[in-house]
Amino acid sequence: MTMKVHKVSSRSQNSTKRHGKNKWRKMIHGRDSSLLNTSPGTAKLAQPITKREKPALKQLKKLYTKPIPEDSCPEERKEKATSVIFAHVHTNGGTELDDSSNSVDSQEWSEYANSVLKNGMESSTSPKTDQMEEDGLQFHAHFDHTHNRAVLVMKQGQVLCFRGKCLLTCLYGHVEVLGFTIEEGQQPYPLFSPPSHCPLTITALGNNPPSGKNKKEGLLEAKAIVRKYFSSEPSKKLMSEVDSDSCVVLLEPLDTPLTRFLTSFSELSEIFGLNSKELKSQAAVYSPVLSAVGVTALRGPCAQGLVLSRSYREAISSLLSAWAGEFVRCPIILVCGGKSSGKSTLNRHLINSLLNHTASVEYLECDLGQTEFTPPGCLSLNTVTEPLLGPPFTHLRDPEHMVYYGQADCQADIDRYLESLKSLWRHVSGESPVIINTMGWIRGHGFQILVDLIRLFSVTHVVQLSFGNAPQCQLLTPDFFRTAHGWQTHPPTPPTLTEEPASHPSIRSHVFLSVQSEFEGAGTSGEMQHQRSNELRDLALLSYFSKLQSPEPGPIRPLHCFIPYQVPHSAVAIGLTHCEVAPNNILYAANASIVGLCCLSEKVMGRGGPVVLSQTPICQCVGLGVLRGVDMARGLYFLVTPVSPSVLRHVNCLLLGEITLPKILLTKQHGVEGDLPYVTTDYSFEVQGAGKLHIYKGLARPGFIKSNN
Repeated sequence: MTMKVHKVSSRSQNSTKRHGKNKWRKMIHGRDSSLLNTSPGTAKLAQPITKREKPALKQLKKLYTKPIPEDSCPEERKEKATSVIFAHVHTNGGTELDDSSNSVDSQEWSEYANSVLKNGMESSTSPKTDQMEEDGLQFHAHFDHTHNRAVLVMKQGQVLCFRGKCLLTCLYGHVEVLGFTIEEGQQPYPLFSPPSHCPLTITALGNNPPSGKNKKEGLLEAKAIVRKYFSSEPSKKLMSEVDSDSCVVLLEPLDTPLTRFLTSFSELSEIFGLNSKELKSQAAVYSPVLSAVGVTALRGPCAQGLVLSRSYREAISSLLSAWAGEFVRCPIILVCGGKSSGKSTLNRHLINSLLNHTASVEYLECDLGQTEFTPPGCLSLNTVTEPLLGPPFTHLRDPEHMVYYGQADCQADIDRYLESLKSLWRHVSGESPVIINTMGWIRGHGFQILVDLIRLFSVTHVVQLSFGNAPQCQLLTPDFFRTAHGWQTHPPTPPTLTEEPASHPSIRSHVFLSVQSEFEGAGTSGEMQHQRSNELRDLALLSYFSKLQSPEPGPIRPLHCFIPYQVPHSAVAIGLTHCEVAPNNILYAANASIVGLCCLSEKVMGRGGPVVLSQTPICQCVGLGVLRGVDMARGLYFLVTPVSPSVLRHVNCLLLGEITLPKILLTKQHGVEGDLPYVTTDYSFEVQGAGKLHIYKGLARPGFIKSNN
């Protein structure tokens, strides 16, 4: 497709000659010459972005051995734990924790409810051990002050429901977290259980399958492992709880650029604490051992974790069987349902369950507002190889392929939305199970889009979630598709009387799975802090730009303190995705805004002034950046982004959408004295079109207002 461009005059006509072929360069020269890769001013995408290699072994293989000497210092232990997981270095001095969640079904929970699952701990240094034992607490732990870590011993079948964050390593036996089984010998996994989502649970599965050792040998092995992780002899009480069927896990504090950045804001200081309901019901269990590693155990009704209905369990089992059995093609699973029906949680649980049996799962993101791996406004295709043990903002990552749509919903341009997804679908390998996440918009045109997705991508399994007694929309059964019309697709025409049945192309059907959500609050928007959709989008954006922060502990740097890249106007095209703006005013709209960093297949050749796109392209997006300034005199854009310089070489297009910077990022910047950058009170509301834009979603249309007559 040939893009039409408009040229806007600039006061600098010689900017192209002045900058030559160095399109993306740091504003301050000589700071790090190794990062200043040169690229042609046209920035043609000569080769695709390198795709991560899939692991050759499945997750449950013992890929890692964990001998840790007793004399290792805390700093060395922390480096060993984090170096296995976090390896993505980003520009502007930042790294990102490659973050990658357990289930208790409702019937099993009811059996434990009478005993209240108080999840007790025992520590040789705790002054309230006797009080915890009187409360019926079941778990025993010991804290090693020398290495700042805790060893937790759990009996087979015990469940620890918690809030907080930690790094978990299974030392002996097997444990399960949100469908993913963690066994001894595997890498440490970061766990995030913030109050914005249902709490995580750690379930002890024992030491199965048997390793050929008898119970006595297993007992000696388990006790030897416990002793190895303490600088001094652990308490006799803890050792007496260890047996051959126990699970022993190591818990360590989790400190990353993401956690430091989020908790640096006063409004988010308790983002990994308890929610208001848990505080009111006094659900927290006092345990200095767990508190020392950033974990708060829960008890009572608040300690349910993920509630699984019978239909939920049956659907997960059916999907796992579909992957384990023989099939002509890999399962393509589409998960749909209304807002707040539990789609995202089911997707995470399903991905983790599949990773117990396969090395990777492909994930097609079709939800623009509540994305799983990217900032909002992006459609993406991801290859998932690590379990997802936390909400989306804790495991953002760079997808293999991504398109920047620029809005939190697709109502403005449904055709561009579907064409963008088609462009991503061409990259599906077909060698792994595919999960398709959909929007919560299931009425009207939203329902037609669901019909299109099922047809266009030849879906093999449709999982439709519902809540309450009445269905939220028509059931997407195979019979319904015989007559269903989508936005772009239509039902196949039946064979005529004169046409042979064998000559008519067969209609490919799918397996329909209905899931009834039975968790508390199903179908209702979150009312507590950090649960609303706009807050979750802000958390995703904050998580994305936390990659700019230094990996080393230290003060948080405000956004305007990072060295920007300077890019000539003539080297990149700029366009808007959501509205029409006069070419002469487009730079005013883009200044201090989020832009998608995209790669057009054709060359961008400007002659001095900015190059403005006349229509929105569908092209590869490699990340987001903040256009922090525009220099018209020198013909330069100034951009701050965590995208690495080697990837930025291919960027030749900036797309501006409706996705905006979180207000907290502008109004609560750290280390700023005097006036805040990008924020002003010198503003006239008398100008036509000035003022806030109010959207009243609760108002009924005139046709739906009941008349008193």
